[in-house]
Amino acid sequence: MGKKVHEVMTTQPVSVRPATIVRSAAELMERDNVGSLPVVEETGALVGIVTDRDIVVRVVAANQDVDRVNVGEILTEHPAVVYPDDPLEQAMELMAKHQVRRLPVVYDNQLVGMLAQADVAQEVKDKQAGRVLEAISQD
Repeated sequence: MGKKVHEVMTTQPVSVRPATIVRSAAELMERDNVGSLPVVEETGALVGIVTDRDIVVRVVAANQDVDRVNVGEILTEHPAVVYPDDPLEQAMELMAKHQVRRLPVVYDNQLVGMLAQADVAQEVKDKQAGRVLEAISQD
């Protein structure tokens, strides 16, 4: 039987709230070397995800002030998610389908972890990981 998402996910991922200013989110991304952050309510409920691309396209390219725009204004709602007991293979297929490198892991709509491309690459057979990573990276 294959591995489950909860066996390889990052627990207690860094997240932001909708009211977080964009500059702070960007600084967290830089500090943690990630391209996306889950956005959660005070209760821990996942409301979306903000990516480095969201910041560049929706704030910087739109000539908005990174110190005045908050994450809630630019986040991507309803991101693809996985559940802790999902098979890792299913999560890899979802990453490839949506061409994303990180998936929020939720349980009862609460953020419980993040599954990153790097987590997957360390856990699966090289050939299978190569196919998934190639699919994620396609334009």
